[in-house]
Amino acid sequence: MQTVDYILFFGGGLLAGVINTLAGNGSAITLSLLIFSGLPADVANATNRIGALVQTFTAVGSLRRTPRTRKMLQDGYWYFLPSILGSVGGALLATLVNPDSLRTIIGVFMLFLLITLVYNPKKWMKATDTKKNRKTVFNWVIMFLIAVYAGFIQMGLGIMLLSLLVLVADYSLRDANIIKLLLALVFVLPAFIVFLWSGDMRWLPGLVLAGGQALGALLGARYILFLPKANTYVRWLLIGILIFSSARLLGFLDYLNGLF
Repeated sequence: MQTVDYILFFGGGLLAGVINTLAGNGSAITLSLLIFSGLPADVANATNRIGALVQTFTAVGSLRRTPRTRKMLQDGYWYFLPSILGSVGGALLATLVNPDSLRTIIGVFMLFLLITLVYNPKKWMKATDTKKNRKTVFNWVIMFLIAVYAGFIQMGLGIMLLSLLVLVADYSLRDANIIKLLLALVFVLPAFIVFLWSGDMRWLPGLVLAGGQALGALLGARYILFLPKANTYVRWLLIGILIFSSARLLGFLDYLNGLF
């Protein structure tokens, strides 16, 4: 690798750290950079977990400890068990299965979320329902399935978590983001251990990415997430990410590249 690769790793990691803190799918940037630098897809997938771990630790540690933040973090504790079990299972699966088989399913799911964001914004812009019972078997099972995916490939994890917490559990986007940051840490740590054990991680590019992601996570969690119009900013960021991600996963970008 050349010096320019490491500059791109840090800059891409910085952008991914902000995106992952506010919405999700920053791994689309980091994974692409690692693969374009010449790493095989399975090695890039493992190496990407270094930055993910550093970023999630930084984001949770950087949150302002307001009474609201503490309440949301406490709510997130109930999801720890399905998160850990699913993450370990998904990471073990990733060492055996080609992740390309999930591209179409994930792309369709993201396209559906994009439609709800554009045509039914009230579902995403509502306040937290303080009376809702969220400790249900259904929520537990859905969180387990998301954790399996997170352990498997991670890309798009933040969007999936937000969709569960906002559309099903009836949290506001800002409150859901706080819980998402905590659960992302729970998802990442078991998967990191599995990939560390596999021996596929490349430490130098992973640590450079991690430095950028940590700085991005600090800026996002400490400052941007608590802006007065944070819900609006996050919604528009999600729309942009979902347009790009669904087009990429469903092959639309490849089709356009073929035309031009």
